[in-house]
Amino acid sequence: MHLDLPASGGKESTSEFVELSLSAGVEVVELVGGARRAPHPRFFVGTGKAEALQTRVAETGAELLLINHILTPIQERNLEAFLHCRVVDRTGLILDIFAQRAQTFEGKLQVELAQLRHLSTRLVRGWTHLERQKGGIGLRGPGETQLETDRRLITARIRQLRKRLEKVRRQRALQRQSRSKAAVQTVSLVGYTNTGKSTLFNRLTGADCYAANQLFATLDPTLRRLDLPGLEQLVVADTVGFIRDLPHNLVAAFRATLEETSEASLLLHVIDAHDERHHERQAQVNQVLQEIHAADVPQIEVYNKIDLLENGAPRIDRGADGLPLRVWMSAHSGAGIELLQQALVEHLSAGRDGSVASAATNTYAPVRQRLCLLPQAARLRDKLFKWKVVQHEATNEKGEWIVDVLVNHGMLAYLKRQQGCTLKACDGGQTTIKSPPYDQSDKS
Repeated sequence: MHLDLPASGGKESTSEFVELSLSAGVEVVELVGGARRAPHPRFFVGTGKAEALQTRVAETGAELLLINHILTPIQERNLEAFLHCRVVDRTGLILDIFAQRAQTFEGKLQVELAQLRHLSTRLVRGWTHLERQKGGIGLRGPGETQLETDRRLITARIRQLRKRLEKVRRQRALQRQSRSKAAVQTVSLVGYTNTGKSTLFNRLTGADCYAANQLFATLDPTLRRLDLPGLEQLVVADTVGFIRDLPHNLVAAFRATLEETSEASLLLHVIDAHDERHHERQAQVNQVLQEIHAADVPQIEVYNKIDLLENGAPRIDRGADGLPLRVWMSAHSGAGIELLQQALVEHLSAGRDGSVASAATNTYAPVRQRLCLLPQAARLRDKLFKWKVVQHEATNEKGEWIVDVLVNHGMLAYLKRQQGCTLKACDGGQTTIKSPPYDQSDKS
């Protein structure tokens, strides 16, 4: 059930609502629509629409009515009593999806906390028999109603969950502190749900995380190390996707997880380039980032799924300072993944050696460099071939490797810090080797 209200998203909201229902494992029998200037205080929908819903529920034998809006507890109770079937609003639907997807102990605690906070305001729905007072000693106090007992038990459970999650939060804070002392930088993937964050995460890190074309396929955060030239200490985090009208109970319950985003060195804002309304969803993600105090973290916009565009080609868009602003790529096909890696290296290594990027001087343009590698730098030599930057290699009479490479700013800063490696600029910025580029597949 979806009502077109002045503040609703119209057709876009309806299609997303259907996707949410399917993600929850619901068999959609019929999608009922309507329009009102303002919600009805009793049923949310008008009395006429409520009667029509009652008829359709009886005819189809539906056991559940999903409403793509946030209802008050009284509205849910009135609708259930009138329709004689279970009624779940948008918040309850999202919470149910999260409950199905939670796998880790922390994720289950977070979802249970959000569910109990939501349930605590809805205990009166249809449970009039719980309002009877029962005397006695033990669990219930003299004269305490069953409703009051349930509220007390829920409050106690919420307090217990908060303590456990606070312990998790302290553990995550200690882990971030350890990474900070070790100069480990963290990149967090954020974005609207079902934009391809997990597919991109797997493509970047070689992980095998669950990725599917459904809303909230990822719930539990995953961290993996990423080895890039110039960035020895780098961790990438895959996070839960955001959505329009994300329940505040979820945001509060997932505080420990979302702090990984607010404390990250860089955010990769993954956007579905094929989505016609990606600008609106991008604004909604930025609004959630504002709520979790992550709006000031530097961002690189990753326009994903360019393979679904007619003339989609991988590219990097840069700002006036020369730093990458957005990367156009496809995580599914891998097109443009090397551009994203380059953007990560440039952004995270900028200013590390005191240099300042400039669009006019093109600081991040690839430069040719000649390296003299001592025999003990064999591991570094192997990395250079792995990164596919070697243009030519030779050995001198001392047994040292003379390697000509084509590197960017970040790689160059990394090489300057390595032991057993001496840098020499090629004549005029060009290599003096006249032979063809070195075959990357032959390191012998």
